[in-house]
Amino acid sequence: MVLRQRRTPIYAIVRSGGKQYRVEVGSKIDVEKLLAAEGDKVELADVLLLADGDQVTAGNPTVAGAMVTAQVVEHGRGPKAVIFKYKSKVRYRRRTGHRQPFTRLAIEEIVPPGGEVVAAKKARRSRAKKEEESDG
Repeated sequence: MVLRQRRTPIYAIVRSGGKQYRVEVGSKIDVEKLLAAEGDKVELADVLLLADGDQVTAGNPTVAGAMVTAQVVEHGRGPKAVIFKYKSKVRYRRRTGHRQPFTRLAIEEIVPPGGEVVAAKKARRSRAKKEEESDG
């Protein structure tokens, strides 16, 4: 019986639009609307934390040289938020709505400072795993 050790995925904490997101290669996130066309590549340079298994690099405030590249999948608007103002006894009622615009990003690669691209490393691992399975 072979015991497999669970490997924690390589992830990063990035900041975009004043909010922080945990991203992995292949994940999709919704961020505040960016000025980029659908299909464009976007570089998120505000990497606050980088984790690869047990090796964690925290920035002060950001990790210098680290970067996350993503592709713009689509632009959209979030769910409607209803704003209702009311004052009793004076017949004052105001009802308005709001839909926050967002940009959906597909994370393609995580680049550590001065290191190799995580997407390429992950592809090599999967190729090695396929070769191992075909040999045995």
